[in-house]
Amino acid sequence: MVKSTWEGLLNHLETAGTPQISKISFARDSLLLPPMKHLPNALTLANLFCGCCALLYTFYWQPEMAALFTAASFVFDYLDGMAARALKVGSPLGKELDSLADVVSFGVVPGAMLYRLLSGDVSITAAYGNSFVEIYALPAFVLSAFSGLRLGKFNLDTRQTNYFIGLSTPACTVFVLGLALSAHHNLFGLKEVIENQWFLYGLVGVLSWLLVSEIPMFGMKIKRFDWKSNVFNLTFLALFGVLIFFLKELALSAIIVCYIVLSVIFKNKIIGD
Repeated sequence: MVKSTWEGLLNHLETAGTPQISKISFARDSLLLPPMKHLPNALTLANLFCGCCALLYTFYWQPEMAALFTAASFVFDYLDGMAARALKVGSPLGKELDSLADVVSFGVVPGAMLYRLLSGDVSITAAYGNSFVEIYALPAFVLSAFSGLRLGKFNLDTRQTNYFIGLSTPACTVFVLGLALSAHHNLFGLKEVIENQWFLYGLVGVLSWLLVSEIPMFGMKIKRFDWKSNVFNLTFLALFGVLIFFLKELALSAIIVCYIVLSVIFKNKIIGD
């Protein structure tokens, strides 16, 4: 009753040409849309919460649980932007919150995974509760620092609307997660290779460079629900399914390698589209 009376009053004042129309309209929107307008930020905070949980499970070296919470972070990260566009409630606060959440979920988490891999036999340290910091493993968090730099640049870069410039932090996280799970399960006997100190140092350097590089990469965004607009996304999804069948968890890393290679090959098409 109160809501309908308020709506009627505001509509009457707007029709009458009241000079305070903008303030009244703002008051009406604030009254009628309080729960839904906060939905995107709530989803962003859910992303952050899941990222914190993934970080905790990573340090206790339970990569399967870390993977589940990281997957949840991906879902919430995708949904917050979709909700903001659908409700037309995008805001500077939402943009800042999104980057802060991503720094944890897709910056600190992959750095922590590399730290655990660099810490030696992670299965032993997890079982006996290693209580000291491995100094030689700290360079893993260089990746986290560059992830923060990439997210800061992304917020200021007006070019990255239809495609990415440099490797996105979620894609980087997928790659590292694939290696962590593969080492944990010793897929194809690659545990020693993946946990090799110099291999991981080199990987930190390469991934950090890719994050801030000027290489155009496919955006992988769904803008319209039709075949022509999503042909690359669907083809990529099918390729991922094939890789999962043959490579299991290692497919997470392999699909990102394919993504980077295809982006380099078709960089002119990416910019053109």
